Amino acid sequence: MKILVTGGLGFIGSHTTVELQNKGYEVIIIDDLSNSTEKVLDGIVAITGKRPIFEKIDLKDRTKVEDFFKRHQDVAGVIHFAASKAVGESVEKPLLYYENNIGTLVYLLKELAKKDKSSFIFSSSCTVYGQADKMPITESAPVKMAESPYGNTKQMGEEIIRDTCKVTPGINAIALRYFNPMGAHPSAEIGELPIGVPQNLVPFITQTGMGIREKLSVFGDDYPTVDGTCIRDYIHVVDLAKAHVVALERLMNGKNPDNYEVFNVGTGKGSSVLEVIKSFEKVSGKKLNYKIVDRRPGDITSAYADTTKANKVLGWKAESTLDEAMKSAWLWEEKIRK
Repeated sequence: MKILVTGGLGFIGSHTTVELQNKGYEVIIIDDLSNSTEKVLDGIVAITGKRPIFEKIDLKDRTKVEDFFKRHQDVAGVIHFAASKAVGESVEKPLLYYENNIGTLVYLLKELAKKDKSSFIFSSSCTVYGQADKMPITESAPVKMAESPYGNTKQMGEEIIRDTCKVTPGINAIALRYFNPMGAHPSAEIGELPIGVPQNLVPFITQTGMGIREKLSVFGDDYPTVDGTCIRDYIHVVDLAKAHVVALERLMNGKNPDNYEVFNVGTGKGSSVLEVIKSFEKVSGKKLNYKIVDRRPGDITSAYADTTKANKVLGWKAESTLDEAMKSAWLWEEKIRK
């Protein structure tokens, strides 16, 4: 079966492409290379022995999206990663995020609505919960007013998909609300490769450990947590990639009772920023240079998942520990710097 992976050369997209190819699917990647590079294809080939089809397309160009689906009418499923994803940047550039994250989703769904049947996996986020009232967070937790434009695009994205599924029975969709992906493939052939200054914690840590960044800024130590720093649920990217394949197969095998479903994807365990730093120091043997600074706009105090539904209904569970994920991130950083 032919599967389209948008943003397939990005961090999570490339790992999901590997897992799809390992299970025998034919993958087509669409990526505009705004936050990735074609060299990622070589890493995918090194792991799987197969080169996915790649088309450089900006999904904001509706005519190119229409043309793609005319040429690839046998696409059975779509996993949609392509989006801008940094909380801090979204606060500074909201219109960029609304254009890139919402417009592209609408164009994809319009094309899928033309098909008799299609399976759609949406890359959503725990940011839809805002600062949840209770931990761990279940799928039934209320979706609160977003703390950032990025979070708002994920909320709106889910609403658009849900509304579309109500009137388009041929579209079967799952939104995966995942928490904080980290790490790299154990082969160190692919991993997180941010262009410019990293927007995520772990690559900033590994780059600081490598001496590329002078120091890590820890945004606030006065939160009501065990050590005053923010708590997140850090999940190994390979575990996360496998969740996408399981979700896609659920839809393609008709196991979904409803044509729109939502699942949390995390480990179920929260780790503070300082605990993540300690994990890095443990697996690398290096002391990290970091400094406590003021809080960052848009950050919430704590977010970690209740994964009961994903474990029991979806049949998926995260396997890797924080230290294992951090070790893979550090091995990847060491490799790309060599």
